[in-house]
Order: sequence, then C-alpha cells, then structure tokens
Amino acid sequence: MRAFEIIKKGSNLLKEKKIPSFILDSEILLSKTLNQSREEILTNLDQKINNKDFLIFQEFLHRRSKNEPMAYIFEEKEFWSKKFIVNKHTLIPRPETELLVDELVKIYNGKKISILDIGTGSGCIVISLLSSLSKSTGTGVDISKDAILIAKKNAVKHKLNNRVRFYNKSFENLFFNRFDLIVSNPPYVKKKDIKNLSDDIKKYEPRMALDGGNDGLDLIRKVIYKSKDILKIKGLLALEIGNEQIKKVSKILIDNNFRTKHVIKDYKNNVRCVLASYK
Repeated sequence: MRAFEIIKKGSNLLKEKKIPSFILDSEILLSKTLNQSREEILTNLDQKINNKDFLIFQEFLHRRSKNEPMAYIFEEKEFWSKKFIVNKHTLIPRPETELLVDELVKIYNGKKISILDIGTGSGCIVISLLSSLSKSTGTGVDISKDAILIAKKNAVKHKLNNRVRFYNKSFENLFFNRFDLIVSNPPYVKKKDIKNLSDDIKKYEPRMALDGGNDGLDLIRKVIYKSKDILKIKGLLALEIGNEQIKKVSKILIDNNFRTKHVIKDYKNNVRCVLASYK
C-alpha cells in the first residue's frame, strides 16, 4: 500500500469517529510510524509502506479513533520548543503555560533563584525555566509517584538533573525550605464541569490534575495559603488559573496579604496567569 492510500484510509476512519483534525492526524500518525517529517511524507505520497509499518500505523490509528490524545500515543509533547516525555499520569502541557514561562524568564533573566514547582507533573515548567535561568536551581513536588518518575526522566533528557530535584510528596508537607519563586499550574476545573470537557481530556488526562473541587479553587487556595510560609522575602508566586477566575483568585490573594504584580492573558485575551508577591 502507498502512503496516500494509508493517509486516506486513516482520515476516513477518524472522520467517522468525529475526530475534528482527521486528515492532519492521519498524516502525523504516518509521519511518526515512518520516522519521517510530515513534509517528507507529503512530498513522497507514492512511497510504498511495508506491512510491519502498516500494522504500527493501524495501532496508532485505533488509539486515536478512541479520542486518545496524540501526546499520549507518542508519549511526547513539545513545550517551549522542547520535547517532553508525557503519559497518562501527567497533564499534557498547554500553550497557555508557555506564556507563564516566557514572562518568568524575562523577570529572572540572569539572576540566581530557587524555584518550587507545585504539582509538577511532567516537570515541564521548572525544567523550561531552568534551561534559560542557568544560575538557578529547582524543586518539583507532586502527589503522583508516576508523574514524578516522568519528571525525573525529563530532567535527565534535558541534562538538568544536577539542578532540579523531584519529590513525591504534598506541598503542604514542605516546612524547611524557602523559595524565591513558587510556580504552580494547579487543578482549577470545577468538579461539576469535568463532564463537559472534551473526551480526549476527561477520558485520558489524570483526574487529580483537573479537579479543583466544587468551585475550582480548592488547590489554588491551598497553594496561596502555604506559599506565605515558604516564600522568601520579596519572593514571587506565579499561578496559572482558569478562565474567569481572576476576580475570585485576586480576592483570595488579597485576603492572604499578597499583592498582584502582573497578570498574563492567553491568546483569547482571558487572564490565565497571575503573579503576586507576599506583603
């Protein structure tokens, strides 16, 4: 079978299963199967595909047809121009989080700071920060043992395992260290709204990384409250928050003697990140 026939076969199946990007996904699945770029595939559509590769493609296609995210099928996601190992135990990194990393790198460029990443997941935030802040060190914590294993692999992959440590523990059990920067992308979806998420999210991404409790703010409150004890003087708390949560989060920050210094808007002009210092 030739490449164009396989892409068409894959596209038709994904279209039947109501996968919106059915053509693109089929092309990318074949690209990954053959270890060729999508451009190479599209400029050589007459190439013959052997049976072994066709079977691999079919397995990828079967998984995607069930709405499994591409990142989990390939166990990889690009974030901040780097490739991170991900799996079903870690949240898939989002473009909005890249905006947070961008802003923090601008603020701390050239400085030597200590960073705590709460709910680190794949470790993509702290590892991306450390890759640009070469004098700094980091710590990542997560209650998921499986996520911590992935974060450690990513630190080795990006040659930063000498400057970052990952711990399988709750941030509420941190007592002795103080940090210049605390960053977190905590769960912020309301419990009742999880059922409304797209299938690729609600069926595959770890629930504990999504569920923010009845009002979506449970973990955000805890992170803000705990940060008072473990931030250094003039330290900064950087939080990613849900759409339309800024007013409520601002009030929680004020109630805990934090002062909002900066907000970051996403590509749709919604406030998605807030940076605050402890008074």
